[in-house]
Amino acid sequence: MRYVRSPFPLEADLRPGAPASKATFRVPARGAGVGASASSVAAAAAGAVAVSTAESTAPGAAAAAPGAVATAPGAAAAAIGAVATATMAGEADGITGLAECVGITRVTHDIITIELRAPWLTSADFEPGQYLTVRVPELGLERCYSISSAPFGTNTFTLTVKRVPGGAVSTHLHDVLRIGDRLHVDGPYGLFSTSFHPADKHLFVSAGSGTTPIMSMIRALLAHRMPDPVDIVLIHSASTPKDIVFRAELDQLATVPGVRVVVHCSRDAAAERWTGPRGRIGREILAEAAPDACDRETFVCGPVGYMDAVRPLLAEVGARRVHEESFVFGSAPTARLARRRAEQSVVPVAPGATFAIDFASSGTRVECDVATTVLEATAAAGLPVPSSCGAGMCGTCKSTLLSGEVDMRHAGGIRPKEIAAGRFLPCCSTPLSDLVIER
Repeated sequence: MRYVRSPFPLEADLRPGAPASKATFRVPARGAGVGASASSVAAAAAGAVAVSTAESTAPGAAAAAPGAVATAPGAAAAAIGAVATATMAGEADGITGLAECVGITRVTHDIITIELRAPWLTSADFEPGQYLTVRVPELGLERCYSISSAPFGTNTFTLTVKRVPGGAVSTHLHDVLRIGDRLHVDGPYGLFSTSFHPADKHLFVSAGSGTTPIMSMIRALLAHRMPDPVDIVLIHSASTPKDIVFRAELDQLATVPGVRVVVHCSRDAAAERWTGPRGRIGREILAEAAPDACDRETFVCGPVGYMDAVRPLLAEVGARRVHEESFVFGSAPTARLARRRAEQSVVPVAPGATFAIDFASSGTRVECDVATTVLEATAAAGLPVPSSCGAGMCGTCKSTLLSGEVDMRHAGGIRPKEIAAGRFLPCCSTPLSDLVIER
């Protein structure tokens, strides 16, 4: 996605030969320069005009804090870009605010489901498979968690959280969070959803807590398509029987017409011998469960190693339309920049390939070349910008672009309405001109 923000009217920049893949956003008033406030820019942005085309693209994969790596084909990004104009005319405000914990359910020995209520909403609107950025006020830390419930038109929703050894946020949610406590949520985000990739036949492949967004999608498909027939194959991998997420529900799903559930475990649990398919996922399991994989829309979610193993297997059985999501932490921006520079050959920077980035609030200026993201450049200059995933998924680094042009390759971590209001993600944006940022 190529994103432009300028203090000049749209008519002043209708340049012939502009790239068809560009989504252009303009504030129809002059004067939004270094001295402009965020509020004045936001007010002007209320009348912004969007131009987007079906050639808009999204990245093939991206990482997020225990959030996500998502693969969104060009068609999916095109669908998102195509609705940007309509969305600006009347998009819901999303799910952003302090949500109250109204229920906690033990799912497995290391996974819980948290039910949250958004009291400021009558309906929590999201697409099945999307996620929220969750901030724990007491810790001042953010993480991304998939919504596990389906969108049923109420102001409650659930997050299913796995305890991560040494993880500050997941440990807090497991050990400290109580009914009545509040968490700050923001979203929804993400393109990993059956809503963006509609089909008549689905194949879902998951491991561990990766089944969270997949169960959201399956629940929504069953709720919205009944009594029409469904054609769903779900393959779930677990270490032992005690690690099977939503086990009772999977047993019930296996009895639903049109749904096939295959659960396999690597080994027995201490208190239970597993009598179903054993071992790691292989081509045989996929081929037997979904011999028509080439005709199915396929969604895969699990640990990175699992995804790396499944990807070639899906290719072997002929799966062609595959969408991925995984849960990893992004490295620090300065570490990513240093690693990339170390890996690259030293090449002289072409004239005009470096741009100035001005921060309106602090009066600071940094330089950024076209191969470096805005976040990496600011981090290298010692300017603190909150971030988590580093790949356009979690939305933690979201900032306001007062003027300039960036190439933003996000993976669902920002909503069209936010882009129209001048927001962008520095972690996945490279400069195409001098920039002025409200920070």
